[in-house]
Amino acid sequence: MATKNGQEDDDIAPPERPSSPPPHTTFAVRGLHPPNFAAFRPRDMRITSSQGMEHVAWSCDGRKLAAVGIDKIARVWQPDKALDMRSASIFSGGHSEDIDYVSWNPTHPELFCTNSQRERRITFWDARQSRNTQQLATKLYPWQTNYSPDGRSLLYVSSNHQVVFLTLQKPRDDAKEEWMPLENSTSVPASTAMFNHVGDGIVLTHNTEHTIRIIDYPNVSALREAPAAHVGGCIAAALDPRGRYLASGGHDSIVNMFDTTDWICTRTITSCEHQITALSFSYDGEFLAIASSGSYIDICAPETGMPMHRVQALTSARTVSWHPSRHVIAYCGQTRHREGGPPPVALVSLFGPGVQ
Repeated sequence: MATKNGQEDDDIAPPERPSSPPPHTTFAVRGLHPPNFAAFRPRDMRITSSQGMEHVAWSCDGRKLAAVGIDKIARVWQPDKALDMRSASIFSGGHSEDIDYVSWNPTHPELFCTNSQRERRITFWDARQSRNTQQLATKLYPWQTNYSPDGRSLLYVSSNHQVVFLTLQKPRDDAKEEWMPLENSTSVPASTAMFNHVGDGIVLTHNTEHTIRIIDYPNVSALREAPAAHVGGCIAAALDPRGRYLASGGHDSIVNMFDTTDWICTRTITSCEHQITALSFSYDGEFLAIASSGSYIDICAPETGMPMHRVQALTSARTVSWHPSRHVIAYCGQTRHREGGPPPVALVSLFGPGVQ
């Protein structure tokens, strides 16, 4: 929306509420009491930088929050203690180019990996020590990573939309385990990819394809399902931790909720006005956070599609992530440069109960 002076207006109107959902799906009928999200305010940590924070992620126990995107280093905080530049643990020396993504091992709260597409490298870390545990050169340009549920497989999506698979194994009997390319594995075309909750399947989306693909793993040539999702291409997806729903988001600003039993779209969420950039389910599956290219994050109820709250952000969020055991979201980005205004800043933000 533009003002009279041609400047973009950050004041986004709240989403319209859809018609009342069937009573058997409401919070009240199920005896649930959702947080009063309207009572909370975002907590923003600002870092003056010409670059923005690209990605944030919680450790599997929720005690640590990692962020990457500036200074070629990874920063890790313990938000319950402090969230400022001085309190961050710095992990450097693993990359000589910009870092694009960070992923925590789902089985160990101290292990994580970072990747840089510009230098074609994935670096593995143990948060209990400052030096990396392994650096892996890749053939393609890794942009996004995702661990399998057992933490022993890893996939990465390259910047040219190919998925490559890695596995943790011993190069020889007397050696320690290392991350290595999966033998006899071929790359698969996709823009985003993630393991299912069992680890025997992969969910794939492509920014130019209208369908979502679910394939077997490690036999990635076997296609299970391919439900139609978005006319203009699918660019984000998330799995309900209960395994009931798969949410997808596209260029069309729509979020579709698929029932994973029959892969039918059970409802469509239309509260956003901008293309979807990231999706995340809360730990209990009761809430879905929707990040988009607009300066807000929508929180909706997956069972009904009902919008719960719109978080007014300082900028569009490049990613959003629910805490693994609390109703708190983390997100990040960078403020826009305005002529005559303050310099842009990189942002790491929290929102939810207990955030001050």
